[in-house]
Amino acid sequence: MTKSAKPATIAAHAAGALDPQSGGVVPALQPSTTFYRDASYTPIRSDNIYARDNSDNLRQAEEVLRQLEGAAETLLFPSGMAAIAAMFRTLPNGATAVLQSGIYWGTTEWVRDFCNRRQIKLIEAEADDLLATANAQSPDLVFIETPSNPWLETVDIRSLANASDATLVVDATAATPILTRALDHGAEIVMHSATKAINGHSDVLAGVLSTAAPEAQIWQNIRLDRKTAGAILGPFEAWLLTRAMRTLPLRVERMSQNAQALAEYLLSHNKVADVFYPGLPHHKGHAIAQRQMTGGYGSLLSVLIEGGREDALRVVSRLELFLRATSLGGVESLVEHRHTIEPHTGIPENLIRVSVGIEDINDLIADWTQALED
Repeated sequence: MTKSAKPATIAAHAAGALDPQSGGVVPALQPSTTFYRDASYTPIRSDNIYARDNSDNLRQAEEVLRQLEGAAETLLFPSGMAAIAAMFRTLPNGATAVLQSGIYWGTTEWVRDFCNRRQIKLIEAEADDLLATANAQSPDLVFIETPSNPWLETVDIRSLANASDATLVVDATAATPILTRALDHGAEIVMHSATKAINGHSDVLAGVLSTAAPEAQIWQNIRLDRKTAGAILGPFEAWLLTRAMRTLPLRVERMSQNAQALAEYLLSHNKVADVFYPGLPHHKGHAIAQRQMTGGYGSLLSVLIEGGREDALRVVSRLELFLRATSLGGVESLVEHRHTIEPHTGIPENLIRVSVGIEDINDLIADWTQALED
């Protein structure tokens, strides 16, 4: 694969994947957990010893993501939270971490508990206050999510990277490497829940970390932690992920187009109080998104329905194409009443989170039209 290959080419060819044994144009699935040695007990292949850290299927999926991300090295994990945990576990007791507030609640909940147990000073800051906080606190690590879930806040990665010597980690799940390559903007590490749009078919649980600086101590610690703790993605899941990523650029393009059109439609509807989507000019993070997102603004948006809890639940219950389920980034459109799922987070009772799929946009708009009717 040439260095000038574009994302659609990298993905379609799975970074040059072939099966040399059969001549197949797709990678083979190798589920073995252990690997053969010759009579002198030398491994037949020095890079395959034991499946806790060695897997052709894992390496293949990592290579696709590495090239898409423009990274020097990529590591896959069995979930997005496993990737986040491996990264935070590199912090010593007494370290200081800055965490963006209003992000995915699973991240916030785990990080709070972990930092409390490890006597790590945790400072939570709103997206608009991250720059000042990083300057004032001299943290060891800054963790942000852009666009954020479910508020779709955007953070200027480059400004934050230039403001502090801290290791900057960006959760770019909602953007995918197709829309934002966070390493290009100065982040040291980029994280994705590959369960979401990277896989895109709601059938694989996975997480990924990528870096431009594999020689950094934090990355070496992450690599060692994954190997010794066994936080590795299985070969079948890695094979499925590679298979799914071959259409990633196409899916992201279609989902972003659909989300933009739906967001514009909903914002103009008299039953909608507001729409949070970085592709809308009135969104406070629109200018930042324009600078660091290329080719669209993603599939995730949140909608404030006029009224309260019952009004929002009524709309959710009437939607037919938007399936009531928790996740995002899949080919099928999903809808979620966030307050029902996470009432303890202070989420407004009239907020509906929407993950827009690849269906025909006219059908999706028609579904919302009928759901919003009196």
